[in-house]
Amino acid sequence: MAQDPGPEKGEARVKRGLADGAKTLVIALGGNSIVPAGKEGTIEEQIALTQATMVHVAELIRAGHEVVVTHGNGPVVGNIVIRNEKAKDEIPPMPLDVCGADSEGGIGYMLQQGLQNQLEILGIDKDVFTIITQVVVDAADPAFNTPTKPIGPFYSREEAERIAGEKGWVVVEDSGRGYRRVVPSPKPLAIVERRAIERAIDMGAIVIAVGGGGIPVVRDGEGRLKGVEAVIDKDRASSVLARQIKADVLAILTEVEKVALSFGKPDQRDLDVITVAEAKEMLAKGEFPPGSMGPKIESAIEFLEAGGKEVIITKPELLSVALEGKRCTRIVP
Repeated sequence: MAQDPGPEKGEARVKRGLADGAKTLVIALGGNSIVPAGKEGTIEEQIALTQATMVHVAELIRAGHEVVVTHGNGPVVGNIVIRNEKAKDEIPPMPLDVCGADSEGGIGYMLQQGLQNQLEILGIDKDVFTIITQVVVDAADPAFNTPTKPIGPFYSREEAERIAGEKGWVVVEDSGRGYRRVVPSPKPLAIVERRAIERAIDMGAIVIAVGGGGIPVVRDGEGRLKGVEAVIDKDRASSVLARQIKADVLAILTEVEKVALSFGKPDQRDLDVITVAEAKEMLAKGEFPPGSMGPKIESAIEFLEAGGKEVIITKPELLSVALEGKRCTRIVP
């Protein structure tokens, strides 16, 4: 059976020369960089927001940094699943891995075009590639036995029971809003298109990859790839990619300027710089919930323990100043 190289295995990438002070960055965009919070999420809004986000990415490229962009896909992939359900009597629904690929292509196109336009404005001649990315997971991952990630439309209890019986889905009640399908979120192990991504970087291109955490795939008994009904956390997958391409910095962009202890409480305390050891201690104490900041902190720890130099967590518009150590949370070895 064919084996995929793990994040620290296989041939080590030899980076091409960068200017003094320039770094290789993997920039993981959160959903707030694609779909504006509190709005309808129309395609016009998405395009406007992605273009605005790419302004900040382009500034780093102008400064000489080597950049790879990754991104989430919620709620876009959820909307695709809803379209599946709405049109199921006329068009056969697509499986979840194909829905993920659909979202990766569409969002990648918007980011790619926005970045190309901004680079042209700045007079920078660089190619921008979107690489539809498959991410290997373990078919025996315990997550497949305990699906937890809500996706798609809400159903009444009667609809949920019927659909669960017909399709074999796991459907749960979601915060008093109705019933939703939940799917597994297995741990990402390796990036299938790693070499293509590295070659594109080495020829001076900007790469957009691992969209929505990538398309989850497993190897069958003959080593062949096969998509599975699951979703992958985009920060975890971005960490795997950053480790595999030997990035210096993993930048996780989200809705908050800094990570905080006791978030949303009167005694909230923002964090400026923490070490891996401190991050582990805070994580063990339950400071970072599994549904929000927890996966980001875990992804940061894994990247740094594999040789990464720094993780930055902040808002998209603060990316440039964050690289100077300002207005962000920095996690260091």
